[in-house]
Amino acid sequence: MANERLRAALLERGMTIATLAEAIGVDQKTIERWITLGRTPYRRHRYAAASHLGLDETYLWPDALPQEQVTHASGSELVTIYPHRWSVPRDAWGRLFATAQHEIGVLVYSGLFLAEDAGVQQILADKARAGVRVRILLGDPDSEQVAQRGEDEGVGDAQAAKIKNALVLYKPLLRVESVEFRLHETVLYNSIYRADDQLLINTHVYGVTAPHAPVWHLRKVAGGDIVNTYLDSFDRVWEGATPLPGG
Repeated sequence: MANERLRAALLERGMTIATLAEAIGVDQKTIERWITLGRTPYRRHRYAAASHLGLDETYLWPDALPQEQVTHASGSELVTIYPHRWSVPRDAWGRLFATAQHEIGVLVYSGLFLAEDAGVQQILADKARAGVRVRILLGDPDSEQVAQRGEDEGVGDAQAAKIKNALVLYKPLLRVESVEFRLHETVLYNSIYRADDQLLINTHVYGVTAPHAPVWHLRKVAGGDIVNTYLDSFDRVWEGATPLPGG
């Protein structure tokens, strides 16, 4: 199978096969085979290519490392677990986003607590103006998925109302360049809060509102695959979501 991740990484960075080949010292046709035939490079070439692209080799070639090694590294990606979202220190959200140098991502239904935090909104705006890409995904308040989540949490129409409230609060951010908003119609099994390769994952539990559900703090470790799984999930939702005007 073709390696679409490698192909996409080159396109996203405005690079060509020729420039990557020159940078890591291999023939262009070798890289073409990596992409079109899905060939797995030698480890030194995997590492060189991944480093040049700013990605982890397990993202580009997920089957290249022995499973035991991936499992061990993945276990090291877990920083801590909070039993409830309300038990996460209030300033932890701002500290998370303040560390971002390249990308911030938020995938939620409403995430109203974040929209209500003026300090966090200021951090997001400042980061965007500094060149960090900020992507925020909210649930479409008119979608069946949001209505079902409201029923599952026992809050009914309040779920859609919270999203509409969040959209009002985010109006200043909608005017900031490099901040992108989209509405999704996805069944979420967790909310994702991302700053580069560091994540806070708020799990979704049937019959439990998000503030009472657990939160996992994850940080990417070379060779691990948990963070990659969540980043892939975020991108899949993003691709199918509808852009907001001005966002």
